[in-house]
Amino acid sequence: MSRKLFGTDGVRGRANTYPMTAEMALRLGAAAGRFFRRDGGSAHRVVIGKDTRLSGYMLENALTAGLTSTGMNVLLLGPVPTPAVGFLTRSMRADLGVMISASHNPHHDNGIKFFGPDGFKLSDEAEAEIEAILEGEIAPAQPQNIGRARRIEDGRGRYQEFVKTTFPAGLRLDGLKVVIDCANGAAYKAAPEVLWELGAEVIPIGVSPNGTNINERCGSTHTQTAAEAVVSHGAHVGIALDGDADRVMILDQNGRTADGDQIMALLAARWAEEGRLRGGTLVATVMSNLGLERFLQGRGLRLERTAVGDRYVVEAMRRGGFNLGGEQSGHIVMTDYATTGDGLVAGLQFLAEMARTERPASDLLHTFETVPQLLKNVRYEAGKQPLSDATVKARIAEAEARLTGRGRVLIRKSGTEPLIRVMAECEDEALLQAEVAGIVAAVEAAV
Repeated sequence: MSRKLFGTDGVRGRANTYPMTAEMALRLGAAAGRFFRRDGGSAHRVVIGKDTRLSGYMLENALTAGLTSTGMNVLLLGPVPTPAVGFLTRSMRADLGVMISASHNPHHDNGIKFFGPDGFKLSDEAEAEIEAILEGEIAPAQPQNIGRARRIEDGRGRYQEFVKTTFPAGLRLDGLKVVIDCANGAAYKAAPEVLWELGAEVIPIGVSPNGTNINERCGSTHTQTAAEAVVSHGAHVGIALDGDADRVMILDQNGRTADGDQIMALLAARWAEEGRLRGGTLVATVMSNLGLERFLQGRGLRLERTAVGDRYVVEAMRRGGFNLGGEQSGHIVMTDYATTGDGLVAGLQFLAEMARTERPASDLLHTFETVPQLLKNVRYEAGKQPLSDATVKARIAEAEARLTGRGRVLIRKSGTEPLIRVMAECEDEALLQAEVAGIVAAVEAAV
């Protein structure tokens, strides 16, 4: 069963435009409610969290109406990180978790992603079943069985207490000056409070959400703001989250940014030394740098690659029994602690390593030499199929032939935006630039 509405991370689009309308959110909530109430019965429960986008109010109310119309009882968490929804879905014994967020996208976008009762994101198959229900008549509950909704005031606090349990009990962050950039998003209260409670001197930025400034020149997709704060305040380290706090980038004391690959390399090496890295394997996507793969191989460890999307990383981890994975973009998944990427937990793991070794962030964040990598995005109109164009196919084949034995080419559609992502790696940077430019030009001509 195929999916049309769901992408790699739930349903996403421009707010107040299909499919991110109040009407569609209501129907999607009703379809999800009907899917989770297939067995009938009573006391079905769903938790809903959101980030700080203005459109979150509209979608939260519409989803609540749809869910309660099919008999689901709704617990509203307010603004909390995406990993908090995964955690609270399990801890509150809910049948379903919903996060309203478009992650790192601009404020005018929004999205809806679902978590099952185990706290993990729904499978492709489950999402396809919800779509099938959505396309038909959705049976409402009888009047006496309509669900109730209530606000949960301490959801964020519960999550913060859990997050602190992932930090080693014998360590504190005393003496560490930490810049935390919350991207004016879902962790704007949780992240600074956790760091302060663990003893750090906290310099918070991106903590004044107004509904339209989420991810705006801040956060993990724009680390320049955090870098400037690290340098100007003389901080030891910077942590930059995205809008829903499931991604992280870490900056050293000089303001240099390390992506998810460097963070995963550090954790994998450390966990392997401690005998904690299950199967001697790190799971990452096809986007991760060749340098990471070579680094792991040099230590007798293995890199298992998946399709792009943290959901696919998690599926491979669960299938193989592995406990560490993630994406170059900053999703770091540690199933010993969480069911999805958690930027704050990953940041704490790095800070624990700083506290344990008493080494500067610059020593820890540049674990391997990267192979030069270049990524360009080409936007296209809905309905176009540029990768089916014969000229584009031929140009990609030429690039692959030229890079054989020297690097690689990866061309794909984004699962969250109407973009063609053109990526290549090669130690010959001139050749790299030329091949990426050639493919981009062919795609642009096709669109």
